[in-house]
Order: sequence, then C-alpha cells, then structure tokens
Amino acid sequence: MKYCFGIALIFCLLCPIGAAAQAPFTTVKTTSDKALKAFKEGREAMQQGDPAAAIRHYRKATEADPNFIDAWIYLGGAHREALLWPEAETAFEKALELSPSYEVRIYQALGSIEWEQDKYEEAAAHLKVYLQSDINNPRDRLNAEKLYKDAAFAAEAIKKPVAFNPELLGDAINTSKDEYFPVQTADGQTLIFTRNDDDDENFYVARRAATDQETWEKALPLEGVNTTFNEGAQAIGPDGSWLVFTACDRRNDGSQGGCDLYWSQKKEEGWTKPVPFSNVINSPSWESQPTISADGKTIIFASKRTGGLGEIDLWETTRQPGGKWSTPRNLGDKINTPFSDCLPFLHPDGQTLYFTSNGHPGFGKDDIYVSRKQPDGTWGTPENMGYPINTKAHDANMVVTLDGRTAYFSSKRPEGKGGIDIYKFEMPEHLRPRPVTYARALVSDAATGYPILAKVEFTDLATGQLFATASTKKDGTFLVCLPAGHRYALNVSKKGYLFHSEYFDLDSSATFLKPYQLSIDLRPVNDSTGKTDVSKPIVLRNVFFNTNSAELLPESRVELDALVALLTENAALNIQINGHTDNVGDDKSNLLLSEKRAQSVLNYVSGKGIAPARLRARGYGETKPLTNNDTPENRGRNRRTEFEVWK
Repeated sequence: MKYCFGIALIFCLLCPIGAAAQAPFTTVKTTSDKALKAFKEGREAMQQGDPAAAIRHYRKATEADPNFIDAWIYLGGAHREALLWPEAETAFEKALELSPSYEVRIYQALGSIEWEQDKYEEAAAHLKVYLQSDINNPRDRLNAEKLYKDAAFAAEAIKKPVAFNPELLGDAINTSKDEYFPVQTADGQTLIFTRNDDDDENFYVARRAATDQETWEKALPLEGVNTTFNEGAQAIGPDGSWLVFTACDRRNDGSQGGCDLYWSQKKEEGWTKPVPFSNVINSPSWESQPTISADGKTIIFASKRTGGLGEIDLWETTRQPGGKWSTPRNLGDKINTPFSDCLPFLHPDGQTLYFTSNGHPGFGKDDIYVSRKQPDGTWGTPENMGYPINTKAHDANMVVTLDGRTAYFSSKRPEGKGGIDIYKFEMPEHLRPRPVTYARALVSDAATGYPILAKVEFTDLATGQLFATASTKKDGTFLVCLPAGHRYALNVSKKGYLFHSEYFDLDSSATFLKPYQLSIDLRPVNDSTGKTDVSKPIVLRNVFFNTNSAELLPESRVELDALVALLTENAALNIQINGHTDNVGDDKSNLLLSEKRAQSVLNYVSGKGIAPARLRARGYGETKPLTNNDTPENRGRNRRTEFEVWK
C-alpha cells in the first residue's frame, strides 16, 4: 500500500531486420562471412541471457565490418540490456550515421536511452521523429507519446527549478523502518502515519509537544485500530474524530476482497471497531488511499475498479441526505490517464487537489501534481509540482497544512534514517491552496456550565446554502474548517435554549495565522436555576443593512429565519428587537435609523407567522455602545441588532 507503481517505460527494439541493404552500409545479407559469424554468435548469446558475451561478439562483427548496420543496432540493444547507457547510445548513433531511415525504431531506442541519462532535449528530439513514423502497435505509440511528453517537460523543468528544501522530521517520528502516508488534523496538533513493523503496516500517532510547537512527542501505536493485518493509506477528519483507511484480505468482516476502505470513529472510550464501507464504495477490485473533504461529505480514493480510464484511477463519492454514500464517480480524463493516478489529497479549501501520477507529463515515475476546481465544478488541468520536488525517483504522497504553507511527504533519501521517512518543506507560493482557518468552540449550558450536545450550522452568506453542519461532541466541542473567500454565518442551537450566532468575514484579504477559538454559552429558554440573566440581549450578528438604510439585505434571512424557528418552537417566548448604531452622524438621525432597523426585523419576523403581540421593537441609537467608537472594527461592533426576552 506504500505507493502506486506505474508501467515501466521500457521500449524494446524488435528483432526483425528492416529494409534491404543500400550503400554505404551492409546488412546480414551483404556483410562478410567473418562479421556474419560473430553476429550470429552474438544473437545466440542474447537468447541464452548473456548480454556481456553478446556484446563481445557484436563488437567483433563491427570490427570485421564497420559498416555492418545490423551489428551496430544489436550491439546497442545488448548494451541497453546490460544498462550500459552511454555505450548503447554510441552504438545506435553509429547506426543512424550509416542510415537515418534504415530502422525507425532506433529513434525510439535512443530516446529511452537518453532519457535514462537525463539528456531530455535529445530524447525528445529522437522520440518526435519516431512518433512521426507509422507505428502499428497502439501501446508502442502510447508509451512513446508518454515518454516524449515527459522528456519535453523535464527539459524545461530543470531550467526553472522551484524552491525546495526538505526537512527530515525528528527521531520521534522516523526510525530505521519505513514511515509514510503522513496526515494531520486541521489544527496541526496531531500527526498520524503508517509504519511498516516487520511487514505489518500499522498506524502511529504523534502530538505536538506542549512546550515547543516545532517538536513532536514520540509516536505511539494507534490503539483500537491496529491489527496483525496491514492497515495503511489513511485519511483523518479535520477534528481528528473520523479515520478512513485501507485494509486488505479481510473477507471475514464484510469486505469485498482485495483492498477495501474502512472507517473508525474516535469516542470517549477510544476508537470504534473498524468497519468496511458498503459495496457501493468497495468493489472486488482494489480500493485504497482515501482523502476526506473538510466537511466530511466527500471521499476521493484510488481504485482499479472496472469503468476506469487507466490502471489506477481516482474516484469520488459523496454522502447523501440520510448518511448513504453515492455511487463513486470517476474524476474524468483531466485527472485520470491510461496509466496510474493515485494518492489523492483534497485540501480543506475544497478547491485544491494534490495527487500522484505517472501518466501526466513529468519525470516518468510517480510525480506529484496539483489541480484546481473550476467554476463549473470540474477539475482543471493538473500542474506538475516542478523540479526538484519531482524527480526521476518515485515521489510519494503529499499533504498540505491548513494555511497552505507547509507540505509533508514521504521519501527514501540519503540523509534519512535508513528506510522511507517523513519530511516537510515550505510550499512554493504558486502551488499553495487557498488559505483555510478553523473555528473551534466549546458549547456549554449558561446556567450549569456543563457541556451540551448542540447543533452547529455554518452558512455561506453569499449563496444562503449550508456550508457545513455538525454536532458538538460529548465534551461540547466542535471544529469546522473555513476556506478563504467567503462570509459565513454560524448558528449554534439546541431545543430549549436560545441560539447563538457568529459572523466570519473571510474574504481574500483575510489572514489565517490565528484560528477562531470560541466559548459559547447557550441560555436555557426557561432557567429554573435562576443563574442566567434572562434580560441580557443576544446579538444577531448576521443581520445586515446598507449604510444609512433600514432595508434588510438578503443575507440577513439566514439569521432571521433561525429567529423565527426559535419563536415557533417556543410559543410562550416573547422578544424585543433592539437596534443600535455607532456615533457617526447626529444623535437624532442615529436614533431614528436604529428604530427603523428594529422595526424592519420585527416586520420580517411577523411576516413569517409570528404573532405581533409577541414582538416589540426599540431603537437606542448610539446610546448603548459595546465598546469605544475609536476604530472601524469597534464601530462595526456597536452597529448591531439584538433581541431580548420579555414576559
């Protein structure tokens, strides 16, 4: 499960001899007896699997007849079989000197040999000639086209290297064993990876040291999920409570066979017993390497299932209302190729997909690519991450932190601990995803201080569509990722309580160095303890007006509909709507504006069926500021709409 291996780009020079002999070269039909005898001995040696002996015989043939073109071709093939690239190149080039058109497959052979020597421009030139000829075998043409595109890409990529300074993670993570598939929780505090324990792949978890955020505590086995079988290729939900991973050969627990996707949830008592996904997602073929969207509604994974475009394809499934998952959808030919496309990582921005492929133009093996989601919802043309992030070595999976600045990947390098190790590096700016922050909150009962299970909804104010829904955990906490470029309304609610709202303006200029850490107290509608101030106003943070206007903006509907739902659910609840302004302008105008705005909210709520007798409105102008009016931010806080309970 470590990597997805592609097709080796080895192009065999076929044996049949080409055109009839023409001066100034000779062939098997026109060469001397001495040269022909050595040539035949060379072929016999190759048939016996002895390229070294074949080389000696072919050399004797070329010494006996320097113009013996077939001997030069076969000498090049024997050198290539022995991985003697410069010698093979010299022999094939000699054959081309004798006749550029005698055997077109020489150009194919030369291209592959020059590729092995990092002579990318020369390789591309020779492969281009080969591709302009008649190629009867479709697979030969496909492979030659792939290598030509790789060579053309590599020739330019090495001229424009990207910044890349990989840093080995410490001894707490890496050992002499293989460590790979690193994934992080959204807050960056927990790292889960796969370690190969003597041919038993298991999960390990490490946490940031409390005293030093750059240091990891020693990684420990992930209890409750590891077994004596292999587990690996995992993804973790943003809050660290949902693990999706790959397990193989477990037909006794409901899997479909081969490698399948499993899931486990983190509860107070630990991780639940892993369960395979249904046969909607798992098939009798190979499924592996999942990645989870930030809202938990989408899984992208690699599979060899039927209906794909290549050896391994990327597929997507989405959670439907009611919790069922959709039939996986192939990501299409922008992402998938006739070769292998795998190891996806969907960044929490929901718009940036990193994956590994040997089918797109690159350095030939498993390069890492990035694709951006287009306005129509499709994925854009993948971009190679560039040299030296990608090289001719097998490059592995990569994950990117929430802020897009740091990438983690696994690789076997000379400076490592002896096997495959986990590294990190600073992402070049042009390859970064959109920045994402997160909101983490503790929701408590305002009367008792105890954590409560509450409903959490984040709405995109521009569209009015729910961006994410969640429930607090038993400890009253939740964590939700928030991508840049949107304005969000948060509504936290529970039956029998007044709701709480927050406003998040994450436009393109927002900074994401600090996440939102909230402590939310929900007030009971009927507090028998008497510990809460029932008259304390609750700010409606997502009610908006134009400047100097009392006309409600459309995005206010999200919050006001929540207020209507609260009043509908609690028929005995009566509220007063309060309007407030900042101190810009004269007192009289501000008072009038605040009264009109409060009345606009009342009119909206009563228009939704709430009896007017349960509602009243009052404006306070600038007389009750929450803070000083000394900055634009503070004036924004003072311009607000509230409601308070009255009896």
